[in-house]
Amino acid sequence: MTPQPEDQPKTDQPETEPKFRRRKEARPDEILDAALGLFAEKGFDRTRVEDIASRAGVSKGALYLYFPSKDAVIEALVHRAVGSFVGNMTDHITAWRGDPRPLLTRLVPIFVERVSDPRVLGVPKLIIREAPSHPKLAEMYREQVIGTAFPALTALFSQAVEGGFIRKIDPEMAVRCLIGPFLMHVMLEDVFGIRPSGAVPGDMKFTTLLDTHLSIFFAGLEPDPLPDRSPQKDMSHG
Repeated sequence: MTPQPEDQPKTDQPETEPKFRRRKEARPDEILDAALGLFAEKGFDRTRVEDIASRAGVSKGALYLYFPSKDAVIEALVHRAVGSFVGNMTDHITAWRGDPRPLLTRLVPIFVERVSDPRVLGVPKLIIREAPSHPKLAEMYREQVIGTAFPALTALFSQAVEGGFIRKIDPEMAVRCLIGPFLMHVMLEDVFGIRPSGAVPGDMKFTTLLDTHLSIFFAGLEPDPLPDRSPQKDMSHG
């Protein structure tokens, strides 16, 4: 008697189609991971598309199905690292009214968690290294990241000055003061090999840096004290 389909023994083996689908969907990230590692090791110019494909375990033709050029690979790296993240942060900043310090205090831990991912931090490191010889990379990063965050932060400080929540400062210069220490911190380690005291490779002490920086920065934003208008005693007659 031939067994009916419902009588067939069940197997614990996963179906091949979903497994293949998951593998195919993972390929862009695998290609980007391979590219980021090679760009860090060899530089953008010396990394060939063939090198990326080989490290990712795909053919050169398969790589081109996802990314038509090496420029498209690095653009995808930037978008994966900070694209949606910068958009979400900008939405929070744009919607805020009042003293910016509580908002920045809330956003800093999110930022630290994000940049602690090597796949995220590796992108600004790459841009810093390659931008002098590849202006198009700098322009692309400016459009996708800086061009979005900078105006939102400038507007945040502008409304705070107008509302009297912080002292009268130049809002654009305040943004530069806010983000400058982070960029310098990355450059000191990545370009000059200068790590914070006691730091181990892979630990850039971002939390300590940003806590220290915001403590100083916030103190500098404190509104100017109001003039003392209390009547002065005439001390000459006792």
